[in-house]
Amino acid sequence: MAISLSVVLLTGIILIVLIRGGSVKAGPAIVAVLFGFLLASTGSGPDIQNFLDDMAESISALGT
Repeated sequence: MAISLSVVLLTGIILIVLIRGGSVKAGPAIVAVLFGFLLASTGSGPDIQNFLDDMAESISALGT
């Protein structure tokens, strides 16, 4: 849960920086966010979450 919240905050901050920097306009950013919500509700949502969890554990293991 803590890792998921950290990833959400990190990607949210990156998105805000990209929008303010002019790299991404607000319209495409909203579409990307909506796509993420819709993708999470599909059958592939748990697979994506498992992949991200495995990646976070791998990165965490590198630090020890």
